[in-house]
Amino acid sequence: MLNVVVLNGGRGAATLIPALLACQGLHVTSVINAYDDGKSTGDIRRFFGMLGPSDIRKVQELMLPPDNADYQSNLHVFSYRFPMGSVHDDVLADLGAFANGSREDLVGANFTNGRVRSVLQSFVGEFLAGLNSIEQVIGEQFSFADCSLMNCIYAGAFLKLNRNIERAALSMDRLFKLRGTVLPTSIEDKKLVALQENEQMLYREAEIVELRSNVRIERIYLLDKLIDKRPFEKLSIKEKRYYLDKHCCYVAVSPMVRLALRQADIIIYAAGTQHSSLYPTYIATGLTQSIADNHSAYKVFVTNIGADYETPSYKASDYIRGAHCYLNRSADARHYRMEELFDVALVNQSRLKADETYVEYDEIGFADIAVPHVVDMFESATSLGKHDGAKVVRTILELYEASSRLVRCDDLA
Repeated sequence: MLNVVVLNGGRGAATLIPALLACQGLHVTSVINAYDDGKSTGDIRRFFGMLGPSDIRKVQELMLPPDNADYQSNLHVFSYRFPMGSVHDDVLADLGAFANGSREDLVGANFTNGRVRSVLQSFVGEFLAGLNSIEQVIGEQFSFADCSLMNCIYAGAFLKLNRNIERAALSMDRLFKLRGTVLPTSIEDKKLVALQENEQMLYREAEIVELRSNVRIERIYLLDKLIDKRPFEKLSIKEKRYYLDKHCCYVAVSPMVRLALRQADIIIYAAGTQHSSLYPTYIATGLTQSIADNHSAYKVFVTNIGADYETPSYKASDYIRGAHCYLNRSADARHYRMEELFDVALVNQSRLKADETYVEYDEIGFADIAVPHVVDMFESATSLGKHDGAKVVRTILELYEASSRLVRCDDLA
């Protein structure tokens, strides 16, 4: 059994994770940050004072076992969002009926497994009790419009499990018998902000994700609390940078993530949105050290296929350079060389979609990068603009096997 650890985002895992799960003999662990604060996740975070469960939920949904008798019900719970016109008290009544056992289905999902139903009833009941208390304290009603049901269940699990998002994630793993493991990078509730190169601030993670600008992001920061925009905008850029530098938090990578990285046979840096999904994971203290100190793991960097607003005008080499930069921005008192963190970079060279803005392979940009790179058509022929997950995984396993043979030959010599 090979231990594969993937550093990924939520949507960015949709091609790679299923392809890994389809392979026999792999134990897959997904490591993901939970700083999302958009839409209903932002409200869950604000009301319950927790990290955002949305990206954890998205990857766990990919790991639901399709041969489970309750697969369709489980999938329904993970994907269900309350309608836009949902009435607060009506939702509370429906959830309350499920929690107290007077209603067996949860928003239309029925469970033949009594334990699953019982645990979900417990989490939903905890969510309702917690929400009632919070609403009274802050004097505001929670809006269920377009809210993810699973986010609510996660909030209940979070409260029940001593306000620990990692324990909540692992409880879902066990409850739904997932085919892999999803771990949040850290359990510390921090807020993600960014400063652009034109000196404009992005005050929330949602603003980074929804960015519609071709101005590059200069740097991301993790803060204890969000910044009040009006007084902050009055500061000079020098004062802004000073404030951000002095209030930037260096969160510790969770012990379970550290252990997974130390035991990994293959570590994959997945493609995805860099500043919102991947760089916040890379800066967790202890993560880079755990990767570098695992000398036997094969470490693969997967370059994006399409450009996005977070990384306008990035060429292929810029992605691995950016990753290396942020992996060195933790509080570890050590500078890590590229070759300690990456064994190979996979770079796509295809243009199958006419209206896609493709990441350009810049051969000259790799001239001073001490990491081999494989250039090939990694784009899916059926989902244009996205990776062919099966080919990416096949390539990684072939490279790993070749590397393992080389090590064995060196040992014999």
